[in-house]
Amino acid sequence: MLSVTAAQERASALIDRARKAGADAADAVYVGDGSTSISVRLGKLEDVERSENEHIGLRVFVGKGSASIGSSDLADAALDELAARAVAMARAAPDDQYAGLAPEDRLARAVPENLDLVDDGEPDPVTLRAMALAAEDAARAVAGVTNSEGGGASSGRGVFALTTSHGFSGGYETTSHGLSASVIAGEGADMQRDYAWRSARHLSDLLSPEEIGTLAGERAVTRLNPGKLGSGSMPVVFDPRVSGTLIGHLLGAIAGSSIARRSSFLLGKEDEQLFDPVISIHDDPLRPRALRSRPFDGEGLPTAPRALVEGGRLTGWLMDSASARQLGKEPTGHASRGASGAPGVSASNVHMAAGTLSPAELIADIREGVLVTELIGQGVNPVTGDYSRGASGYRIVNGEIAGPVAEFTVAGNLIAMFASLVPANDLEMYRAVNAPTLRIDGMMIAGD
Repeated sequence: MLSVTAAQERASALIDRARKAGADAADAVYVGDGSTSISVRLGKLEDVERSENEHIGLRVFVGKGSASIGSSDLADAALDELAARAVAMARAAPDDQYAGLAPEDRLARAVPENLDLVDDGEPDPVTLRAMALAAEDAARAVAGVTNSEGGGASSGRGVFALTTSHGFSGGYETTSHGLSASVIAGEGADMQRDYAWRSARHLSDLLSPEEIGTLAGERAVTRLNPGKLGSGSMPVVFDPRVSGTLIGHLLGAIAGSSIARRSSFLLGKEDEQLFDPVISIHDDPLRPRALRSRPFDGEGLPTAPRALVEGGRLTGWLMDSASARQLGKEPTGHASRGASGAPGVSASNVHMAAGTLSPAELIADIREGVLVTELIGQGVNPVTGDYSRGASGYRIVNGEIAGPVAEFTVAGNLIAMFASLVPANDLEMYRAVNAPTLRIDGMMIAGD
């Protein structure tokens, strides 16, 4: 894996080759990563994995035609062939009036601020193994846990660099650390499984192995002997483990590419009151140490914090340059880039602001409802907003958690769900998309 400086130099060299081969404009991206992961089960080492990958991608424009191509071979001869093939492909490609590099006057020019995305200390395999064993041991020590699917620990490092033919060159490095445990409680047909995990840029930001393991064990035990829910309309409360998925559906719907394709359930609703006026949702790509922080986007535009929802209303769409041109607007610094292909659209570190009620207060007046802690399947229609997913969790009776339930479906429409959504005050900021406990009244339950 190259250093950030060397990665920028390789990307710049590929741009030069593309221009010499006949490209009118081009950009090149380097993505490199390396990681070590250790998994254990029942106190014994089960797997050690080390992976290293690097890839360079080239996008070229010839007239209104464009093409993207990539390679894991970074040698000079390979770059020569890559550039020639990309230009030949672009000459044969159909015209695309919206394709092109980001506006030159919008490119990031300032020195990227320090987002503290690199942990200088990298744990060795022996340390990772000890962490995984400690997490599994803590989980297996919880009364009622009868078996284990294992514990795991990982550490990695990555480099991203982007260079364009019209003056942008930037790169940054990241580190990542992960810790998990998954165990089984009960016996035979009554067995229940659950897990806990954490991921962070810095090792010190993880929960301890003992906390991870204990949490996994306690979750599995509390799921034992699940009951059934009857069918009907009732309040549904989404635990923070799953509440962020509702924001994920919002993010997909406000992507400029979805709006341009007319494939979003929010099409034409940008001026409507979607949420209660107290609801706000924010995107912060410059939050130190966060999982999706980045100093510039996938096209070289500067990134900045932004309210996505303010006063319950959308503030606009998330756009890369292509979707912005198609919609007659300006790009918003939300272009995302993989190792190959054209840019897409994505948010960064997103959170819904916490409410004022504790989770206990949020459910206090629910006579009969359900707390969802796990969602199954992908039953969401991005065009209509119709929502239907398998779930498991806990019954709520007279304002109290009354016992585990499983094998039921929660259904509704995201427009109506957003309108009735009420957040609790238990927001935690360790995921890429963070939300507190959320209550939505009037959802349909399909159970027994």
